[in-house]
Amino acid sequence: MKITGEVMKTVRHIQAGINLTPGIKVLSDPEMSVFAIGSNGSPDNLDVYEIADELSLRGWHLDRQHYPPSLHMTINYSHITVADEFLSDLADCTKIVHKPGLRKTATRILLNTAQMLANILPERWVSSLMAKVSSFLGTSGAGLPARMAPIYGLIGTLPNRGDLKELVLDLLDSMTRN
Repeated sequence: MKITGEVMKTVRHIQAGINLTPGIKVLSDPEMSVFAIGSNGSPDNLDVYEIADELSLRGWHLDRQHYPPSLHMTINYSHITVADEFLSDLADCTKIVHKPGLRKTATRILLNTAQMLANILPERWVSSLMAKVSSFLGTSGAGLPARMAPIYGLIGTLPNRGDLKELVLDLLDSMTRN
């Protein structure tokens, strides 16, 4: 009971810190130590996948989810001693993502183009393009790219969920090729 109490105190502390961070919020009203972080829907509408990329560069690894775009967190006893460090890094990362930049602009153009093409091209053409797109997303055959925001953003735009299978298989193939 003591450990559970400490974990829940940490959960509430982290959730409060997230909700005070401009551009993001805790989604829903979770009762336990599992929750999701999403954009707060402000005009800035921060890309949570870019936030996850920035956090990964600092050693924090959050799972990415779709519908809505969000980051999954599970708080446990080991997080008690690093909660403030996480919140500090999270605040720094959201500030970075908020700033305009070339990479951010290129990702937005790629995602907007993919969405437009998915809306106007025949489904078989979109599927064919998805099979070839991984080279534009930072895969090189040497493991996962350091930045996954473009991949998760693209996956979220796919009207045909079967294309997701092709994209993932192509990514895995490039990672495991000799």
